Amino acid sequence: MQQTHLDQLATEIIEQNICPDLAAQATQLVMGSGNPNANILFIGEAPGKKEDEQGVPFIGAAGKFLDTMLAAAGMNRDDVYITNIVKYRPPNNRDPKPAEKAAFLPFLLKQIDIIQPKVIITLGRHSMEYFLPDQKIGHIHGQPRQIKLGGKDYTIIPLFHPAAALYNGSLRQTLLDDFVSVTESIN
Repeated sequence: MQQTHLDQLATEIIEQNICPDLAAQATQLVMGSGNPNANILFIGEAPGKKEDEQGVPFIGAAGKFLDTMLAAAGMNRDDVYITNIVKYRPPNNRDPKPAEKAAFLPFLLKQIDIIQPKVIITLGRHSMEYFLPDQKIGHIHGQPRQIKLGGKDYTIIPLFHPAAALYNGSLRQTLLDDFVSVTESIN
């Protein structure tokens, strides 16, 4: 049932021509993947080149590290749902613009409402900033926070983006440790 609602949401994005400039240069909409009944929802910033080509989030180098994180916690992609704030690849993998994030936000909130996860894990500062504005990821990574969305309580856990571990090897263990401790507290 949830997957049907998620598919309808993808159709709405296309029919409403959200971010037409992004859509025009992207190969396809990258809505999300995984278990639509998941207890854990990962939210990144936007699809990259490989994600745009294949229509699946987090399948490039950062995605491989995300898979490593999941395996370290005894999980795989079928146990979670993975999406991004922005559903089309920004040109040259640039950061999503505030207007692009704002345009996709109502659809992200609908995704959250459809999936109804126990925990939302933000990957990187772009997704964290929406849920926890005025926070610094370096100060609060791995620390659960309670917020209200649409009248419902959610646990938000900000993590560094997996790509950060690729560029800064010292973050790799921090990210793994944060994720494993987070999942131990959920299960």
